[in-house]
Amino acid sequence: MAGGSAIKAEYVIVMGVSGSGKTAVAKGLASIMNGVWLDADDYHPPQNVENMRNGIPLNDEMRWPWLASLGMAAKEVAHGIESNHVSPKVFIACSALKRRYRDFLRDHMEPATFVFLDGSREVIRSRLDRRIGHFMPPGLLDSQLADLEPLGPDETSVTVSIDAPIETVISTAAARLAAGEIDSPSTKTHKTAGKPVTQGEDK
Repeated sequence: MAGGSAIKAEYVIVMGVSGSGKTAVAKGLASIMNGVWLDADDYHPPQNVENMRNGIPLNDEMRWPWLASLGMAAKEVAHGIESNHVSPKVFIACSALKRRYRDFLRDHMEPATFVFLDGSREVIRSRLDRRIGHFMPPGLLDSQLADLEPLGPDETSVTVSIDAPIETVISTAAARLAAGEIDSPSTKTHKTAGKPVTQGEDK
């Protein structure tokens, strides 16, 4: 670009199981922090949506094309708003349940910070039971909890409890991101985390 090299985009992936508030938080962060946001649900192939609507959990084979489409879309959005003066911030609502999915997203969105929305099964299930008009049925929550792999000590992340009003969740996440308050390895214990994953494990 004229006037100097373009500043690289910053990606923030708001992650967690269905019902944790990813879309609301990503949208709120984009508003507060002068960025744009994407909802990963918009990039599912029609068959994925139909499977979930019918209570069929997604497997890896179903998720890879979705994640690839999301990665390309995020890059296109970032390139469209890059300038020499302001680093574009792209906030993405995406479950990113497994370590290998997060690694894939990082390969397409660098640098990336994950905001993990952490809450108990009871809180999340109560939200799903009240949600109207979404294709993801409450009955798939347990399959998502089973798939969820805790963030590793080498993953750049911010964990925020969802046991608070959504405005508080958003403002807390925004404040921590702005201050660079990243989780330390010793604090990465989560209420909604699934089985632990050993670094280098064949997952």
